[in-house]
Amino acid sequence: MSEVTIKVNDNGPLRITGKVEMVDAVGNRFETKESFILCRCGLSSQKPFCDLTHKGKFESAARA
Repeated sequence: MSEVTIKVNDNGPLRITGKVEMVDAVGNRFETKESFILCRCGLSSQKPFCDLTHKGKFESAARA
């Protein structure tokens, strides 16, 4: 099994690194690369992917 990392960026998106299959609620596959970012703020026009619209408009610094 390949290693996948999900990094929660402060005040920004989730960075997914590694080979993953991402599907929507009905099973349709999203085309992804080995590294991509997912929106956490809800402002992206390219959901579920991040388009960096959050800059200066979203605050979150989650810690494990």
